[in-house]
Amino acid sequence: MYQDNVVLCGASAYEKKFYFNEDFSSLPQNIRDELQIMCVLFTEDVGGVLTLEFDDEGTLDLKVSVDDSDLLFDEIGSALKIKQLQNDKRELFEALEMYYKVFFLGEDYDTDDKDEDGE
Repeated sequence: MYQDNVVLCGASAYEKKFYFNEDFSSLPQNIRDELQIMCVLFTEDVGGVLTLEFDDEGTLDLKVSVDDSDLLFDEIGSALKIKQLQNDKRELFEALEMYYKVFFLGEDYDTDDKDEDGE
């Protein structure tokens, strides 16, 4: 279906804008709101442009880009913030990956892979 990375959403500190890919409009509004808040707060905190992209296997990647002329971009803060988001939003990101794999890549939802009740 898709050959390149598919952008789920992103925010830019330069343009002060948030982008949401309408292909994902079936996501619940509270999830879309959470993604918007997360992306905007990230770019307001460290600068640059943050995009959430799915690769061709359905893995969600958080990508940061920065203008070469941006001397105020916090590169160390950016890396730390990405790690923090990956930890704090792990369940959300895993659910988004499953959603993408099932609805966009046509994979079967396999509940046997889920570890229920920690066992």
